[in-house]
Amino acid sequence: MAILGIDEVGRGPLAGPLVVGAVILPDTTKEWYLDLKDSKKLSAKKRERLSEIILTEAAVGLGWVTNNELDEVGISEALKLATRRAVKEVQRLHVSFSQIIIDGKVNFLSDTPLGKYVSTVVKADDKIREVSAASIVAKVARDKYMIDIAMKYPEYGFDRHMGYGTAAHRRAIMEYGICPEHRRSFEPCKSMTGYDMESKSVVKNTTSIGQHGEEVVAEYLVRKGHEIVARNHKTYFYEIDIISICDGKIYFTEVKYRKNDYAGGGLMAIDDKKQRQMRYAAESFLKFRQEFLEYDPLLAVADVTGADFEVRDWFTLD
Repeated sequence: MAILGIDEVGRGPLAGPLVVGAVILPDTTKEWYLDLKDSKKLSAKKRERLSEIILTEAAVGLGWVTNNELDEVGISEALKLATRRAVKEVQRLHVSFSQIIIDGKVNFLSDTPLGKYVSTVVKADDKIREVSAASIVAKVARDKYMIDIAMKYPEYGFDRHMGYGTAAHRRAIMEYGICPEHRRSFEPCKSMTGYDMESKSVVKNTTSIGQHGEEVVAEYLVRKGHEIVARNHKTYFYEIDIISICDGKIYFTEVKYRKNDYAGGGLMAIDDKKQRQMRYAAESFLKFRQEFLEYDPLLAVADVTGADFEVRDWFTLD
């Protein structure tokens, strides 16, 4: 009686995708079956070795849900979606099975024709070899993804914690803000962005008004020939809104929004203390992103005014 084993990886991280593995093992007993267990109980080296074997000898499906999709539908629906994608991948291989075992307590196929074949088993990833195999291939695939994006976003150390909310990861978020791989519906990212699960959008508050102003300025700079290389670079004391490069220079731009002209222009808000904070944040960015050291650094201010968010001025301070 062939079993389709299913397990998920990445339910709780603050960044990266959710991945579900679905595996049907060969009918004949294999020596490597003895090594199958919960992926968390295996070393990375052993997981990778077993994953290669499983992918070669078994019927395997992987269901991916991106961080953005997860933000849109929520974790429960994301688990259903990833499970169904994984099962669909296995079905394309035309390998028969008569039972489905899902790790945990929830039948993510309950409202599908396959739902009646499902048994849910707590800790199945450490009890049933097909589920263990699903856990292993999903874990290795997701870890590889996180290691790959760590090269793109080195500040966060994704290759060390795989997106989970470790103390080091949370410190990085507080210092640098969030990147496109972070889950906006998970804290602390949710509070930082004002993301609202019900409307699937950013709450219209003071923070989101500032973010809209930053979007307008970013578009303005792109029209002037700039390439945007970072947004909302955070240190413990300060945040730089936009970092861009153009003609051999790297610009660290502070965006100042004024509802009207009565409060004065953007320059009035940039006192000596603010400039010192900007300079410190710029130095922090260049320390971690040394590929930009070849550019001449300049501090800049963008003045955005009115209900139509018009860029009234953009100028350098140096």
